[in-house]
Amino acid sequence: MMLRRFALNTVNLPPSIYAALVDSLFSNPLPLFAGALNTAIAAALTAYKTGDDRLWPIAFGIALVGAFRSLQMRQYKRAQPVSPAAASAWEIRYQIGALTFAAMHGLWCFVTIYFTNDPVAHMLCTVVIVATASAGAGRTYGRPWIYHLQVLVAIGPLVLALALRGDPYYISLAALSALFFLSLKQISQRLQKIYVDAMITGERESALASQFDTALNNMPHGLCMFNAEGHLAVVNGRFADMMRLPQSQIHRDATVAEIVAGCVDAGSLPADDAGKVRAAIGGARQAETTTFESKDKNGRALEWTFQSMADGGTVVLVEDITERRNAEARINHLARFDELTGLPNRVSFQNEIERDLADSQNWSHLSALLFVDLDQFKQVNDTLGHPAGDRLLCSVAARLREIMRPEDYVARFGGDEFVVFLRSIRSNEDAAAIAARIVDRVSETYAIDNHMVEIGASIGIAMTSPGIGPDHILRNADMALYRAKADGRGTYCFFREELAESIEARRSLEIDLRHAMANEEFELYFQPLVNLKSGRISTCETLLRWNHPVRGSVSPAEIIPVVEDMGLIVDLGRWILRRACMECMTWPEAVNIAVNFSSQQFHRRDVLNDIRYALEVSGLPAHRLEVEITESSLLRNTPWTRDVLEQLRNEGVRISLDDFGTGYSSLSYLHNFPLQKVKIDRSFLEGIDGDRPQTLLRGIARLSADLGMSVVVEGIETNEQLELISKDGTVTEAQGYLFGKPVPAAQIRPLLRASHARDTAPVIEIARSAARSIA
Repeated sequence: MMLRRFALNTVNLPPSIYAALVDSLFSNPLPLFAGALNTAIAAALTAYKTGDDRLWPIAFGIALVGAFRSLQMRQYKRAQPVSPAAASAWEIRYQIGALTFAAMHGLWCFVTIYFTNDPVAHMLCTVVIVATASAGAGRTYGRPWIYHLQVLVAIGPLVLALALRGDPYYISLAALSALFFLSLKQISQRLQKIYVDAMITGERESALASQFDTALNNMPHGLCMFNAEGHLAVVNGRFADMMRLPQSQIHRDATVAEIVAGCVDAGSLPADDAGKVRAAIGGARQAETTTFESKDKNGRALEWTFQSMADGGTVVLVEDITERRNAEARINHLARFDELTGLPNRVSFQNEIERDLADSQNWSHLSALLFVDLDQFKQVNDTLGHPAGDRLLCSVAARLREIMRPEDYVARFGGDEFVVFLRSIRSNEDAAAIAARIVDRVSETYAIDNHMVEIGASIGIAMTSPGIGPDHILRNADMALYRAKADGRGTYCFFREELAESIEARRSLEIDLRHAMANEEFELYFQPLVNLKSGRISTCETLLRWNHPVRGSVSPAEIIPVVEDMGLIVDLGRWILRRACMECMTWPEAVNIAVNFSSQQFHRRDVLNDIRYALEVSGLPAHRLEVEITESSLLRNTPWTRDVLEQLRNEGVRISLDDFGTGYSSLSYLHNFPLQKVKIDRSFLEGIDGDRPQTLLRGIARLSADLGMSVVVEGIETNEQLELISKDGTVTEAQGYLFGKPVPAAQIRPLLRASHARDTAPVIEIARSAARSIA
């Protein structure tokens, strides 16, 4: 029952408060020992006065229990600190001692009053019990239920003995004693409530103070507060760290001047800003907020905010805004400069030349705008990847910086376009000389990712004049750039008024080409290649034709460069490839289809997928497709180029080198690449009746044949040419008007069927007969 009562009185208390209440029981061991000694002496006096021998053991027991309780309190002090878990055991030990002590008091009073007739002894034990009970109320206020048991055990026998005496006065004294001790019970309960409430409030205040201190010292900003007298009242750790102040300088008596001087000495506050801080703390009006920025010796940007308080004090908040200012500076830089090359961007360039053109004093000298476009840059991106292209652009930007004079202005417009504004030149020749230097310097070889890369530059030049605006001069330079590209690239061109018409015609052509591609207005023509041994058509070369409703028949030589510049050559090439493969499926199985691949189309990373897709959707066997590439496609002798050709060959696609004999005509191509056919350009037929041209043509044909390749001669128009190339049997196939001009699909189909019919003469014989009849 006792332990159950103990549990009921502790279940709702926080552990720390419960431990403090138990601690209050053991707080004053000396008064307890003195009280026990006095009670033992009083019991001995009553034994002596009454002569009742039963009281001597009781007096001895009171002294012994009192000594035990004093020793118990000393042990508790030695066991400090006592955890909340161990406090319950100490409470039980205290309870046992207290109840035993109270029982000895009750036994003494009952024996003295009930068994003796000495009024002095009766008065003595009554007074001692009252005094002891009163003292107990002050000692056990923390655990009043223990006190209540003590009163019951000690006072109960006293009241019972007084009532049993039967005397009215004794009975009245018993009643008064009972009422007195009931009031002590209420006092002890009230004391405990006051004490517990005070402890809970203190603990809450302590927790709140701890939380406030934690929040204050974990703020991202530095904070300090000065009172109305200018002395430091509050400061957090962040402020001390940001200002690099030693702990010796941070105390409650520190003044504004001392804190500011410490910040200056630590280098966290410039000396020039120290006065601003002192003035802001001392001179701010009520409810006024003041803010300013400073930079310390390490370049940190700090924002100081001062808020005055109603009592005259000031709160100071310091924020490290270095990252914010750096981010703002970076954003501002990105808004005006190209992130990749570091050159000014389009917006910055236009603002610059707008100010320059608006300044009338600049018209004492000529100025020019150069629009620079890189040639073959797209191929670098397609073959080596965009990271390599980015490094190439940075290298080009560095070379442009080297060439430019201090007064010139160079910017990147985006992609592979750069612009240069030349100030203070004497004549058009000065602009031309600088443009030529740019073309030469940009065209020099670059080392990019262990690759030797060569590109070129085309430049459009527009001279400034009074009244011309930035947009106008840029448009003029852009049109001049169009002309430079049309003239073969790798050169420069000045803007002239007549260029506007040609540029407009070029743009009109581009619009028509986009419309033609969207509506598939192009048509495929096919020119036969004749096998010289069988005399029959073995292959047909695919050629593009465009019959414009207004322009008429537009030459592929005019279409292809424009389509390449527009970046549409890949889409057009895919369309040609698929349509050609589908058309070939309608021909005799002995006839193959040859499709030309531009350098841009061939060097795309997905060229293999394009070819595989065309074969799949058409159902054409891979061995019936011949991919014709030019020397320009092999100029980039990269592992990727060889790998693509090897994969095509392994899948059965035939590889043909077209127009051999033009350009570099390197014989290493025949050895380094897995080619299966070489088409000798028609230029070798010029003067073929002479010894040297014949020897050169036969040498190339014999070398190719010895390497296991088929040989085709293009441009055969006469029987004489046919006889000359057929003498030694090294030429495998021939192509030219002698056998037929390029014709649409509707006309090539019957020709192919006739060529491979059993009862039809070989095409080569028909061609020879036709040539002889004409002769």
